[in-house]
Amino acid sequence: MEKQPKLLGKLFISVFLLSAFTFGGGYVIVPLMRKKFVEQLKWIDEQEMLDLVAIGQSSPGPIAINTAVLVGYRICGVIGSLIAVFGAILPPLIIITVVSLFYAAFRDNKIVSLVMHGMQIGVAAVIGSVVISMAKQILKKKRVLSVIMMVAVLIASAVYKVNVGLVVITCALIGLLDTMFRARREKAK
Repeated sequence: MEKQPKLLGKLFISVFLLSAFTFGGGYVIVPLMRKKFVEQLKWIDEQEMLDLVAIGQSSPGPIAINTAVLVGYRICGVIGSLIAVFGAILPPLIIITVVSLFYAAFRDNKIVSLVMHGMQIGVAAVIGSVVISMAKQILKKKRVLSVIMMVAVLIASAVYKVNVGLVVITCALIGLLDTMFRARREKAK
């Protein structure tokens, strides 16, 4: 692997640029992180990225920050986490500061309003892509429980409007129980 200072610099710049040019929240940055850290830099593998995203999603706070912290920790330990979180929060902080200075001018501008509406459409497409990509990974494993949970979560969220927190807690408990039973079965063999 690269030397620590060079690696930390590359980590900071990667997370900073991802954060700076990603609009729409955490679910939009996740596929971009995957592309950067799994496909381009090859610092982590596909399964590990899915695991980090799952942990980041189930932890309190923004998924983009949580996942950046986890990726940073995986790559460079505690200092990597700090560098990654700083790289992730700095662009929105700068953008929000600038926007707040000119808020009155932006608020009533029709062009800015149309641009923001166009970004919402793009964000919806990227989130749809993430869902399809994650569903493909789940289906590749051919684990019945995972497929049932995926379908149940979709129905609970989209049709019955079940609280997302309840869905996450339920899935975490099912995953924990499944892991415990599989570990017990492996140990018995």
